Amino acid sequence: MKNLSTTFFRTLLALSLAAAAVLTSPSPLLAQETKQYDLVIYGGTSAGVIAAVQAKQMGKSVALVSPDQHLGGLSSSGLGLTDSGRQNAIGGLSQEFYHRVYQHYAQEDAWKHQAKQQFLAQAEARRASNESNQTWWIFEPHVAEKVFESFVAEYSLPVFRGEFLHREKGVQMDGQKIKAITTLSGKTFAGKMFIDATYEGDLLAAAGVSFTTGRESNAKYGEIGNGVEVAMNNKNHRFRVAVDPYVKPGDPTSGLVWGVHNNGPGEEGTGDNRIQAYCYRMCMSRIPENRVPFPKPEGYDDAMFELLFRNFEAGDLRVPLHPGPAPNGKTDTNNNGAFSTDNIGMNYDYPEASYEQREAILQQHTLYQQGLMWTLANHPRVPQSVRDAMAKWGLAKDEFVENNHWPYQIYVREARRMVSDYVQTESDCRRLRLCEDSVGLGSYNMDSHNTQRFVTAEGTVQNEGDVQVATGGSYAISYRSIVPKKGEAENLLVPVCLSSSHIAYGSIRMEPVFMILGQSAATAASLAIDQELAVQDLSYADLQKQLVQDGQQLVASGKPLPYPNDE
Repeated sequence: MKNLSTTFFRTLLALSLAAAAVLTSPSPLLAQETKQYDLVIYGGTSAGVIAAVQAKQMGKSVALVSPDQHLGGLSSSGLGLTDSGRQNAIGGLSQEFYHRVYQHYAQEDAWKHQAKQQFLAQAEARRASNESNQTWWIFEPHVAEKVFESFVAEYSLPVFRGEFLHREKGVQMDGQKIKAITTLSGKTFAGKMFIDATYEGDLLAAAGVSFTTGRESNAKYGEIGNGVEVAMNNKNHRFRVAVDPYVKPGDPTSGLVWGVHNNGPGEEGTGDNRIQAYCYRMCMSRIPENRVPFPKPEGYDDAMFELLFRNFEAGDLRVPLHPGPAPNGKTDTNNNGAFSTDNIGMNYDYPEASYEQREAILQQHTLYQQGLMWTLANHPRVPQSVRDAMAKWGLAKDEFVENNHWPYQIYVREARRMVSDYVQTESDCRRLRLCEDSVGLGSYNMDSHNTQRFVTAEGTVQNEGDVQVATGGSYAISYRSIVPKKGEAENLLVPVCLSSSHIAYGSIRMEPVFMILGQSAATAASLAIDQELAVQDLSYADLQKQLVQDGQQLVASGKPLPYPNDE
């Protein structure tokens, strides 16, 4: 099965050539195509849509410039089992999103393939509905997209879809102020303020804002959950049985099988350039009339799954998936176990890669994950018990219909992270440090997926990088972490690729939090426009007053959570 993004990318290359002509043409041509707005938001993620709504509510003209055709990012691309953490930490328009989802599932005709009470009877689904504040936290992808589009229609938001920032020449600066951005198609959007709402941080990088990728050492910010984590936190999603990593078992000279990356993970607690693994959050269905078989992708090679076969043969007979329940007999399917949907070690170049290079990475991830699903359902080296369990599942026929039922968006768990005057760290998540300029709360576990697969000293294969540490409450996210450091872009806000260490970002990087920070960023942008200030100079007292008025939750709850060696 070909992913439609391949065809689209060929179109993108053609647009790039056209853009080169536009960008080198005399300035009057650009001026004719330039549109002026108070706020230009780049990125059609959940944060981008919510930021646009907030700006409109504050009387500002806004342009939502989205590389994606489908709005909402991961919230509408398979991540329906919301990583909400503490729901009372979620307010404002973020909570409004989940209220609108609640309103959808309150309608009888929303339940086409399953009774509502049958869904809620499942253990993991019981937290879906919160009747006290009328919110709903587990949903189908198309429902989320419908909600985001309802915001667009209700607020008459100008949305420019399929527009990719020209990352080399598309950011016009005047000193430390962004004047306009130009996309590959040649469209130029001028603004007083800008928001980078992408998962990748492309606008902040093109504007010359400081950023980092990979994992910091624990020593850098005085943390314990960062860097290489073989002994400290690496307890889940690892090999439980001894699996040989060599092409010819027992013979290191024969080379490593596919998916094993190196002969040692590195020194405990040290930093590196590795990125936690990405996957597609598949929406599967167990309703016969609403499922399609897992496709065998073009280019399939079962050598990619030798570790999977050996893991089964060594005695680990778990089905290596987490099919979290979603309404109507569907799932939000996530990684689970030693060899699963996470394509470990294949995304290191993604954050700073060109569009063409990213497309190649995405195609490789699609080949891997589609191949994995076909293998689990069909391959003779997969235990019959696993194949029998997979037989009841397929891709949901009524989801992602424009992309052969495959998610539109990969789960970019982490890419660039801005480095600003305030870096959110593990100490913030543990409430050992309390910022005085809160613009929202996080509360989910500090959660990193694996980053590498290596050969142990015993000559077996193992995963590294998985960290899951509870925060024990909610914690504040500093305004300074969503604006560049003083002296850098003075009219840019960054609610997604904010200033954070790797392990703190593992908690912050949740869709409800991105919506919270998107609203706060748009609020700050609007106030800065009114007061003709750089975002770094905005009075927090003014910002706080508006955030509270709009229902944002700003005060952390829970006792400080000491580091283990401090107890």
